[in-house]
Amino acid sequence: MGSATLAWLLLNGALSLAGAPRAPLPGHVLADTSTRFIRVNQVGYLPDGTKVAVFCSLRSEAVKDFTVEDGQGKRVFGPARATDTRGFGPCASTYRLDFSALRRPGTYRVRTGDVASPTIRIGAEVYGGGLDTLLSYMRVQRSGFNPYFRDSVHAKTDAILVDHPEAGKWIDVAGGWADAADYLQYSMTSANATFVMLMAYRDYPNAGPDLHRADGLPGSNGVPDILDEARHGLEWLVKMYPRDDLLLNQIGDDRDHAFPDIPPSDSSDYGWGRRGPRPVYPCTGRPQGLGRYKNRSNGYASTAGKFASAMALGAALLKERDPAFAAVLERKARAAYELGRKHPGACQGTMNTSPYFYEEENWTDDMELGAAELFALTHEPRYLTEAVQYARMEPVTPWMGQDTASHYEWFPWHNNGHYEIWRVGGAYEKRLMTDFYRRGVALVATRAQNGFRIGIPFIWCSNNLLISFATQARLYREMSGDSTYAEYEAAAIDWLFGANPWGTSMIVNYPAGGETPTDPHSIISNQIGYRVMTGGLVDGPVYRSIFQNLAGLRIIQGDEFAPFNTGFIVYHDDFGDYSTNEPIMDGTGNFTYLMSALSPATTPNSGSR
Repeated sequence: MGSATLAWLLLNGALSLAGAPRAPLPGHVLADTSTRFIRVNQVGYLPDGTKVAVFCSLRSEAVKDFTVEDGQGKRVFGPARATDTRGFGPCASTYRLDFSALRRPGTYRVRTGDVASPTIRIGAEVYGGGLDTLLSYMRVQRSGFNPYFRDSVHAKTDAILVDHPEAGKWIDVAGGWADAADYLQYSMTSANATFVMLMAYRDYPNAGPDLHRADGLPGSNGVPDILDEARHGLEWLVKMYPRDDLLLNQIGDDRDHAFPDIPPSDSSDYGWGRRGPRPVYPCTGRPQGLGRYKNRSNGYASTAGKFASAMALGAALLKERDPAFAAVLERKARAAYELGRKHPGACQGTMNTSPYFYEEENWTDDMELGAAELFALTHEPRYLTEAVQYARMEPVTPWMGQDTASHYEWFPWHNNGHYEIWRVGGAYEKRLMTDFYRRGVALVATRAQNGFRIGIPFIWCSNNLLISFATQARLYREMSGDSTYAEYEAAAIDWLFGANPWGTSMIVNYPAGGETPTDPHSIISNQIGYRVMTGGLVDGPVYRSIFQNLAGLRIIQGDEFAPFNTGFIVYHDDFGDYSTNEPIMDGTGNFTYLMSALSPATTPNSGSR
């Protein structure tokens, strides 16, 4: 989520970072006067996977065919027909260049006429190290002890309870992850990230390395790093649910980051002095906000269901490694689920000085997932019955097939509950959940008849939607054996790694040496260097109308992507654009499942299907 306070600082001149435009880094298009490009997945392509490059011309032109050549310039594929897919965004013409039939590992270039792509790779190992790259960013975002800074972050300031009959009480809630470039912490995004990492470990236990200790410092501890990171999330969730009737939803608010400090020296003042305590907001079942603005909260269930699902899956995966902690997780998972049953509705993010907040409206998907995980853990039939009841209340995640949505209105962006019911249910449940997934994927695919095969709405944090679409499409393919939407699944992943109008990866510094974000909206990056943010997924392109109407946005260092920001969507690799270029924890965590599935070390857990 974009930092509203940073936006205020930039808008009012309190934070001066302007100056002469920076020299473009290798691969940036600022000095490139060409108007014709071939966009590719810069990480690479799997030998048996879909392989499509996209020709984009800023002027209308016709392309007949294309070829692929090896590192010595020898033609190894084609000429093959280029498929005309008309214009999209800044591209007056686009053509899809499908070379899926080329399966031989190696390095290549795609060419049409005098236009050649960057070097591409084909190989089973192209995504090697990708999961660890994402986890590197998650470790930088840690609160409590932070392994990058080797220092405590907010350990002495978290937190004082507010908006509650016991307001003013100190509760130890140190831990978890900062949500984005700001240092706010949300149960909704953190619980989902924790669940997805646990799910990734369960389904692909060999995908990631063991290169770090539980505290995130280098060293092996006999536990895969993704499980260490997920446990870090679980331990924080336990703190955020200190007793059965007190479910905590958020630490801090938009008074956060009023000073341009790195996390260990955060100088925010919440009314208790600079560098003083931060507030922690509970779920209350009613609208919240201590200042001018208030959210539309009307229940506990969206947060409670997320706690229940992460804790129940954590209990299942940790019962042999740490039975005592697993028992705590199971008890709290049951209690959280019952709290959600008692208080249906959504618990939204809370603001204070600005109108921007997480506007989550749906909650049945969260309760569905919680019930499914409790059934998998306990085998108590009521949980499966209730999971299916909740599933029927929202068969398709509502943004799918739509043009727009409010900020985080339909979060999480895909419903893992359908897959989890499919895993543990009988024939009837399997058919039903498979159909629910198919319907959502089909709605997005229907909107994706453009050159890049992208059918999401370009709302704030659009990259998160792409990850969720690709995840749901992959799960549907595995559940059904139907590859109808495999092209769209691959296109979403390719877009994230450079097959987009701007030709940039949406992951900071990944792949190394590629065109990636180098000026993300982050004080840490700005003060220390963008490589600190390696592995962080940035928000992604938004509708021009969104960019033009958010407060405090301004391009500071010159728009090196100006030729590609002429259409209905824009993306800026610039510190001043928090709407498209801010690294986000929840999106990065959401990506860990797909990256685990793509890992060359992956051996699927035979017990997970």
